Amino acid sequence: MVLIPAGEFSMGSVDLLARADEHPIHRVRINAFWMDATEVTNQQFAKFVDATGYKTMAERPVDWEELKKQVPVGTPKPPDEMLQPGSLVFVQSETSVPTNDPSRWWVWTTGASWKHPEGPSSSIEDRMEHPVVQVAFVDAIEYAKWTGKRLPTEAEWEYAARGGLDGKANCWGNEPIVPTRANTWQGEFPVKNEQLDGFTRTAPTKSFAPNGYGLYEMAGNVWEWCADQYRPDTYAIRAESIEKGACAMNPQGPSTSFDANNPDAPDVRVNRGGSFLCNDSYCASYRPSARMATTPDTSLAHLGFRCVQSLPK
Repeated sequence: MVLIPAGEFSMGSVDLLARADEHPIHRVRINAFWMDATEVTNQQFAKFVDATGYKTMAERPVDWEELKKQVPVGTPKPPDEMLQPGSLVFVQSETSVPTNDPSRWWVWTTGASWKHPEGPSSSIEDRMEHPVVQVAFVDAIEYAKWTGKRLPTEAEWEYAARGGLDGKANCWGNEPIVPTRANTWQGEFPVKNEQLDGFTRTAPTKSFAPNGYGLYEMAGNVWEWCADQYRPDTYAIRAESIEKGACAMNPQGPSTSFDANNPDAPDVRVNRGGSFLCNDSYCASYRPSARMATTPDTSLAHLGFRCVQSLPK
């Protein structure tokens, strides 16, 4: 783990690529804490599973009673074969498609799990140093508990990702992204990945230079779970609650969640950092201020996590 020093920073962004939920910029103060230098790897997660016998959400049959709480009333129950253990897998499109419709490249795949990220025929045998993916929020929480750690707040995450470069657009400064800086998508998304960074999907941890705090892959590679519930107006509410010129102290996130893209979900959690699918044509989420929202029982082929630990009081 890496010791992240206490300090203040401007949370959020007004960059041209910033979205509405990154506004307004406001000052935040964070206490010192420890953070994993890398995303949790397949090797590390395998040790947890071997020691505990834990089964991830993707390895369990889908609970329709829980799922129907997240969809509009009256949604018919899917066929039983669709409720078998599985997860969402990225499938590259053969032709250009609208980039505002994720269903064009995400496919529910029976048998997909952390051991089989792209489905039952795939394996992690040669990817033990890659970040673990296909893990839901609840899975990340259980791993963190087992290690005596926890998930970061999104304020901690953004502060750490900036690596001491307060107010900059990216983890490395204001210079634009290039393939040597992060594992993202180069080319037309989701049709052609030119792989100029050397990777089609996940990259092994420590494939790119660390940021100013010694943290690796805080931009791209895989999204990372944070502890906070998600609301698009979190920053607006927080900014109103603090005096002008003051700092929010170690904010823990809102007490309720809401995502306009998934309005029926009772709980939605924050993801940070972007992934190997990020491309400026539709998602510049490799930026440290970028936010995404996902329900806690969801697992994806580009979503992992890293842990933090508070300093003793």
